[in-house]
Amino acid sequence: MTRLNALVIYVPATHTEMLLSAIGDAGAGQLGNYSHCSFITPGTGHFTPGVGATPFIGGEGRAATVAEDRIECVVEEELLEAVVLALRAAHPYEEPAFMSWPVDGWR
Repeated sequence: MTRLNALVIYVPATHTEMLLSAIGDAGAGQLGNYSHCSFITPGTGHFTPGVGATPFIGGEGRAATVAEDRIECVVEEELLEAVVLALRAAHPYEEPAFMSWPVDGWR
């Protein structure tokens, strides 16, 4: 059986499709005979870049808000590292906000 991990990523809505392609091409969202499967929820991201930050949006020491999408998908455990590398390469933020954890479902 292949162990699955849940992966959640927050990305500016302007970059959602590009990120979905990158992580899907790396193996995220494989469900049976389907690829690039995900669930997307719109929301608002809020952050304040610290000293030395080079933010994609906003400026050092100034609070910013941005329309973001929350992307949820599953990733086979052995593909997680490659998917995270693809995520980091495609994401516009200096420090992408994402999290993953094992799920109780297996294939």
